[in-house]
Amino acid sequence: MSRIGKLPIKIPEGVTVDVDKNNIVTVKGPKGELTQAVKGGVEIKVEDGQVTLIRPDESKHQRSMHGLYRSLLSNMVEGVSKGYKIELELVGVGFRAEAKGQMLELSIGYSHHIYFEMPSEVKVEAKTEKRSNPFVTLESCDKQLIGQVAAKIRSLRKPEPYKGKGVKFVGEVLRRKAGKSAASV
Repeated sequence: MSRIGKLPIKIPEGVTVDVDKNNIVTVKGPKGELTQAVKGGVEIKVEDGQVTLIRPDESKHQRSMHGLYRSLLSNMVEGVSKGYKIELELVGVGFRAEAKGQMLELSIGYSHHIYFEMPSEVKVEAKTEKRSNPFVTLESCDKQLIGQVAAKIRSLRKPEPYKGKGVKFVGEVLRRKAGKSAASV
């Protein structure tokens, strides 16, 4: 039995989980609504305030699908009840970020500004204080989407290993290299 797949998912107050005949799961909560199609014969049962997943046999493919869909459904339940938040930090002289509705304007060391349009499910907020680096905060109920958007923003200027300049996640530990002068000593 899959260690992850066999764990039941507790449904918090204010969240509803519906499964239709085509095995499409819809999770509704205070933060939004998410849907996920469950394929591969995995059966979903919603009873007593819990969601349990049952696989039809013990093949390797079924075992992997069992754990995968359990994790996806757990992330959906947590997303619509609590939501997800990712913070990015812009490290560099003259780096700026400004949010105008669903448009994020970045000035990250290129000769031009970068305009990044956010999906409608993701809320963006840019905060700049004097004497500190600008921060971009992303909030959404969809863990996959917010992670993809954050990774795309980070890929616009990845942190370099010598001075650490670039777009990085808050709390991310960067591997730093010594420069030429330190290496020749």
